[in-house]
Amino acid sequence: MPERATLIDRLHVVQRGELTPARTWAYRLLAVLGALVTGGLLLLFLGLNPFSVYATMLRGALGSAGMQKETIKLMIPLCLATLGVALAFKMRFWNIGGEGQICAGAIAASYFAYFHNGLPSWLLLIVMAVAAILAGGLWGLIPAYFKTRFGTNETLFTLMLNYIVMYFITYLREGPWRNPEGGFAAMPRFTKQARLPEVPIPGVGNVHIGWIVMLVMVVALFIYLRHTKQGYELTVVGENEMTARYAGMPVKKIVMRTMFISAGICGLVGMLQVSGPDRQLTDAVANGRGFTAVSVAWLARLSPGGILIVSFLFSVLQKGCSMMQTEYRIPASMSDILQGVILFFVLGSEFFIRYRIALRKEARA
Repeated sequence: MPERATLIDRLHVVQRGELTPARTWAYRLLAVLGALVTGGLLLLFLGLNPFSVYATMLRGALGSAGMQKETIKLMIPLCLATLGVALAFKMRFWNIGGEGQICAGAIAASYFAYFHNGLPSWLLLIVMAVAAILAGGLWGLIPAYFKTRFGTNETLFTLMLNYIVMYFITYLREGPWRNPEGGFAAMPRFTKQARLPEVPIPGVGNVHIGWIVMLVMVVALFIYLRHTKQGYELTVVGENEMTARYAGMPVKKIVMRTMFISAGICGLVGMLQVSGPDRQLTDAVANGRGFTAVSVAWLARLSPGGILIVSFLFSVLQKGCSMMQTEYRIPASMSDILQGVILFFVLGSEFFIRYRIALRKEARA
């Protein structure tokens, strides 16, 4: 007689039907609650009061105008980088190269900041932005070309390209662009002409103009995806490439165009970062934002408006954890663990929104 299947053998994953919006959000709220409870248990293990720690995190991110300003500064590059990678994801092109594209844009912008800073400030900043978009876009075209021409795996290709441009910044820092007046390997600070102007946010204070660029880009991409022929084409390619080909759409051209825009937006992030809060080119110009953008994009369901909201929440979490680490003298690793637990639960909820675990029926003898 056949052996009786164990419970684990009988478990399998099946796709759910369409859930109501109320039930979808209920899953997400349960995930957040589960993350907070699990994080609280970790904090109790360290001998800390979870309620006090969570209150400190909120205060550290939003407790004052100064804290809010710092949170927004974290949000700007993350939101823009997510908008960039989400555009490629919408087409089912897995652009994991946001990190390198940010670096490419930062290098191009820094070249003009260091060697052509005699231009008027407004003109210099425009040239830096255009150079950053072109550099990021061209860097993104490399994997797009190989994907359309030879069918290469874009996930691995874009990932490997990150390290080439990241280490190129290290070469510039220790070699041709090294500040001769510094005692350690670093690049010079930007002159005043190459720094972004600040624009006040009501109730917060002056923040570099990148926050306006961010809002404009959210609206522009929403219109692009919903109300333009090009946006419709990339959506069709993402849903079914064979259908797009049957309809006569130039799939290769669409992939190349979309990837250039996607990587170009990431390149712009590099320019805003070096000209805004950093005021110089550093190895940490991307600082993991290109990778974090992948999680933000999926949590936001590739929606520009959702990306704006989720980027803000991520930035609150990041700034709050930094405050928690400082005030309670918690190791940086514990701060990272807490962030990881929260992300694990929230991202896991998206799985259970789409799928459920069911039992296979046992075959009768």
